[in-house]
This record gives sequence, C-alpha cells and structure tokens, in this order.
Amino acid sequence: MSTIYRSEASGLRMIRRYREQLDAWPVPAEHLRVDTREGETFALACGPAAAPPVVLLHGSGANSSTWRGDIASWSRHFRVFAVDMVGEPGLSAQSRPRLDTDAVARWLDDVLDALGLTGTALVGMSLGGWSALDYTLRRPDRVDRLALLCPGGIGRQTTGRVAAVAALSLFGQSGRRRSAARMTGLAPDDPVVDEITATFGIFRPRTERLPVFDDAALAGIGVPVLAIVGDRDLMFDSAGTASRLERALPTARVHVLPGVGHAILGQTDTVLEFLREP
Repeated sequence: MSTIYRSEASGLRMIRRYREQLDAWPVPAEHLRVDTREGETFALACGPAAAPPVVLLHGSGANSSTWRGDIASWSRHFRVFAVDMVGEPGLSAQSRPRLDTDAVARWLDDVLDALGLTGTALVGMSLGGWSALDYTLRRPDRVDRLALLCPGGIGRQTTGRVAAVAALSLFGQSGRRRSAARMTGLAPDDPVVDEITATFGIFRPRTERLPVFDDAALAGIGVPVLAIVGDRDLMFDSAGTASRLERALPTARVHVLPGVGHAILGQTDTVLEFLREP
C-alpha cells in the first residue's frame, strides 16, 4: 500500500476514513469490484437499475466521496456509477496508466464492460474531467453526453502559480492549510480544506503534466458538452479553457463561475439539468 502513500500505516488510515464515509453514504448503494487490466476497480452504484446510466470520475487526490453532495439528487433520475480512479486514494488498484497513451481509455473500456454499459453519460472533475474527455475523443460511440468540472487538457496547466502556493506547505500545518485553501479557492475554515490537507500529507499525487487536446479533436466532439470552471483556478487556465471550448466547439455550454477556484462545488442542479435534457 505504500506505493502511492507516504507510509503503509498512513495509507491504511486514509482507507479506514474513506470506508467510514461510505458507511455514511446518503443513499443506498451497491459496492462493486470489477477486474480491469489495471487491477481491481471499485465503484458505487446508486439509483434505479433501469434508469439511464451516468459514470462519475473524480479528480486527483480524491475518491468517490467527491460526489456525496450530489448523489442523492442525481440518483433519483439515473443509475449512477461513482468510480474510484486507479492510482488515487480510494479502493481501486494503485496502478497509474500513462496519460500520454490510450491506457486510461482501455481501463475505462474494462470498467464499462464490467458494468454492462455500452454507452453512458460521463461526469468528470479535474483529472477525471481529463479522463472523461480523453475517453469521449477515443470512444465517441460509447459516450452520450459529457459534463466537465474544472477539467484538465483544455486550458494551460499553470504549474508556476501552483509551485508558489505549494511552497506555503513548508511552514507546518498552518502553511499546509493555507496552501490547500489557495489551491482550491476555498475558505481556510471550510471542512473540505481539512480533508485535502490531511490527504496530501499522506498521499503522493501524480506529477506529470496532463496532455492537452488540440482544437481539431475538440471540434470533433459530437455529443452535448457542459463545462464549468472557476475564474480563480490556480491549477488550470480557466479563461483558456472557456475560450478554447467556445471557439472549437460552439455548441458546448461553458459556465465561468466568478470568484471560484479549482474546487467546483454546489453545481448539483446545473449538472442534473444538463443530464436530463432530451
């Protein structure tokens, strides 16, 4: 367990905390474990079995608890599968498929096949947004619509600002909290900041840059797209994300949230409205 965690003991503590969150999940859920070429993958399945499917992909340094504020609403209308990304601090395998190949798409092929999904809507956040977009471009026949929250792969990845903020973490627990607050755009006393601070004290995130999709690829997307970004995102150039999508894919709906950073929260109704459109 120590590969993606700073120690085996700290990794076990994180998994124990995650299991407690799953025990308090706000709606009934099936816990699924499916075999993939990247190792076992964990998913939560919520909502009516016969409802249209939606697959959720969280961001780096997170797991499916990302969606606990959304799941009650979305699962009333859809069969929602919240998938723990491999290589992240959830219950899936620790393997990290290379992002500059089709390895993530092939992993998602295995996941969807195991879940019995020939097609689905995808909702992705940050790294999960990049993965959902990559999959849509590689497997257009398997994606019905695409909702992206602070996605990577469109606007420039702003490593300089991130490094400056991350330097705050050198100043003890207080500095780590300030760093997490600045990186997410959340208030320092927000409980989410506590979770992020604890996670990144234990977890070793990916360090490679996310590949950027070109305009021709974006222009070729043939399904409805919703993108939501914050204008104070320190991780990605949100203005660049918005302008590139608006230029390359004029049919996309792009929402730029004023005063919001990388943590895109409270968008349950907006995403639901998009998913329910005919």
